[in-house]
Amino acid sequence: MPVPTWLKVLNGEVVACTRCPRLVEYRERIAREKRRAYRDHEYWGKPVPGFGDPHARVLVLGLAPGAHGSNRTGRPFTGDASGNFMYPVLHETGFASQPTATARDDGQVLTNLFITAAARCAPPDNKPLPEELANCAPFLDREIEGLKELRVVVALGRIGFEAYLNYLKRKGLIASKREYEFRHGAEYAMPDGLVLLATYHPSNQNTNTGKLTRPMFVKIFEQARRLAERGRGGETSPLNDLPYFGYLSFVIVTST
Repeated sequence: MPVPTWLKVLNGEVVACTRCPRLVEYRERIAREKRRAYRDHEYWGKPVPGFGDPHARVLVLGLAPGAHGSNRTGRPFTGDASGNFMYPVLHETGFASQPTATARDDGQVLTNLFITAAARCAPPDNKPLPEELANCAPFLDREIEGLKELRVVVALGRIGFEAYLNYLKRKGLIASKREYEFRHGAEYAMPDGLVLLATYHPSNQNTNTGKLTRPMFVKIFEQARRLAERGRGGETSPLNDLPYFGYLSFVIVTST
């Protein structure tokens, strides 16, 4: 099945974006200098578009590309420690075709799940500025609007959580974020009909210290799967009964 036109166009605009001079300078410098372990790799060095199934019922919303992960490989959570923690869990819970993610052409396929981020460029110290997140927000808005079958948003970390709440504020669906507290395992029925699940981000800092363990993360995606099988009207539609709409990679259209 072809990638929808809206997603091709959006991916092309993401990859061509130069709205944030600080991020452009950083991502390109990292791509030139490289980490010693990746000296022979050709870094992506551009904004990273979302990845996954355009018929997804589950949206995974992270922070930003890693300097030597997604900024190197060009695909979310691919080629870094966070992805090494997350993809085995996605595979175990039935969303990913394989437990590893190393490159855009590694054969990884996501089904019923789409991965994106609040910021599309690798930021210095992994900390995008508020104005940089605001510049990326229209891309997130269009992804959420285009993913017509969404039922669940899994927010990885506080920034991913805030990014989704800010989307709802821009849409006029919530007036304040105060009633939505970020904590691991928090679950909220949102006014747009989706369910928001919060989890600690699978960063080295969280996974190496035991703040986020594999069983904790598995439970999040098992719950996401259960919620995704529920229709917005309460009917049940098991994910295994859906057509297989995984995609090996994203498709980009750019203007010449």
